[in-house]
Amino acid sequence: MLSLIVAVAENGVIGKNNQLIWRIPKDLKHFKEKTMGKKMIMGRKTFESLPGLLPGREHIVITKDKNYQAPKQVTLIHSLKEINQYISSKEEVFIIGGGKIYDIFINQCEKLYITWVHNSFDGDVYFPIEKLSAFKEINKKEDLDKKSGFKITFSTYVKM
Repeated sequence: MLSLIVAVAENGVIGKNNQLIWRIPKDLKHFKEKTMGKKMIMGRKTFESLPGLLPGREHIVITKDKNYQAPKQVTLIHSLKEINQYISSKEEVFIIGGGKIYDIFINQCEKLYITWVHNSFDGDVYFPIEKLSAFKEINKKEDLDKKSGFKITFSTYVKM
C-alpha cells in the first residue's frame, strides 16, 4: 500500500533550494512515528537533502542517473516501473518527496498524511494541492509547535 507524507504551507510550498523551509519539531516527530520501520521512496534531491540515512527505515531512491553513487544500504531505482512491486505490497510504503515525486505518485496513494503549516512561504517546490480532490479527510488534529511558533494541522486523507 502506497502512502504519502508531507508538510505543506498554506500556499502549497514544500521547499526552497532543495531544503525544507521550516524546522517544526512536532512535525519531525510525526514523520518519524509514521515512517519508522517502513520503506521510504524518494527522489534523488530529497535523499541528498537528508542529514544522512534515517535510522530504522529503508531508503529507496529514484534517479535517472545510472551512475549515481549511494550508500550500500540504499536501494536505487532507475525507472518508474520498478516502483510497482512497492505499490502492490500489502505493507505501507511511504512517498516522502520531492515535488515531482509527489506529483507522479499521489494518484496511486491510498493514504496521505499531510501536516498543514498555517503560514505562506516563498519557495520553489510545490505540492500538487489540486489533486487532493480525489481524497477525503478522515482525521484532523490542530496543534501549535511551541519551539517553531507555527500553528499546524495534522490531517489524514484516504482515496475516495
